[in-house]
Amino acid sequence: MHTTHSALRLPTGLCKLTQYAVIAAEGADAVQFLHSQLTNDIKSLSENHACLAGYCSTKGRLLATLLVWKTAKTTEETVFLELPAELQESFQKRLQVYVMRSKVTLSHITGSTALLGILGNAAALQLAEWFPSLPTTPYESVHNEAGILIRLADAQDMPRYQWVMNQQVCEQIWPTLSEKLPILPEHIWSLSEIHAGIPHILLATQEKFVPQMVNYELIGGVNFKKGCYPGQEIVARSQYLGKQKRRMVLAQIDNAIVQEGTEIFAIDDESQPCGMIVNAQPNEFDGSDCLVEIKTISMNDGVVRLRSGEVCRWLDMPYSLPSGE
Repeated sequence: MHTTHSALRLPTGLCKLTQYAVIAAEGADAVQFLHSQLTNDIKSLSENHACLAGYCSTKGRLLATLLVWKTAKTTEETVFLELPAELQESFQKRLQVYVMRSKVTLSHITGSTALLGILGNAAALQLAEWFPSLPTTPYESVHNEAGILIRLADAQDMPRYQWVMNQQVCEQIWPTLSEKLPILPEHIWSLSEIHAGIPHILLATQEKFVPQMVNYELIGGVNFKKGCYPGQEIVARSQYLGKQKRRMVLAQIDNAIVQEGTEIFAIDDESQPCGMIVNAQPNEFDGSDCLVEIKTISMNDGVVRLRSGEVCRWLDMPYSLPSGE
């Protein structure tokens, strides 16, 4: 796979992340409950790290992709789950069904929580008033009275951070922040997630992918040593029975309105789709940069395009895919 087009260079600055929602899980059984529901090891998650995790159907298909973190340890830990806002209500209702007698309370706290995305080291250094030391590796976090600063995966070799704080605190310091930093539209952050190779399941793509189809085990979203969770047997079987035949890759498409869930087709066999758009955002070339789930044989063997005719031009992924797939 080789790059055939230049990618948009991401700007540095600050984004309000209103495209995400946050659910708080509180109670004596919160950690154990989520450990039994999600693809990652929530028991071992420390208060100075976040992690990615998936929530699967019993068929091993992703219903949600999540960013997870904990508060610093007190008498009872609180676990926070961040996901696309359009999934919050249905996800929370489904999770609530399985709480049963567990001592867990699930609360939608987006209204009282502000999420800010910071792109680039130059921007992050402007946070010194609130965070004198920055987290240095992906998914490391720093907690203090100003909130939580989580370093996320880099995009285009650019460090990215997410600041989680109380909404009232955000309103108080926003005038200062907006003087210090360029304010970017939220779609720039979503574009940075695409260039970091981080998939987000949305309504259009629920139950479409086993985690490996969107590289979730490659980016630390699946732990194969932990106990059972919904769909665990199928996810494990997909991991250990031969090579992965489908993967997620980065592409550029000359169409500025590409929708998640759109099917793509190999030009030499348009009778059935060979893949699907996972996430897409408009770029500066009047097209879209996309994460595309695809049969690896189709990606390597020929031209792939939308039903409407626009060709997928592959860009380099920010991390390595296993060789020989």
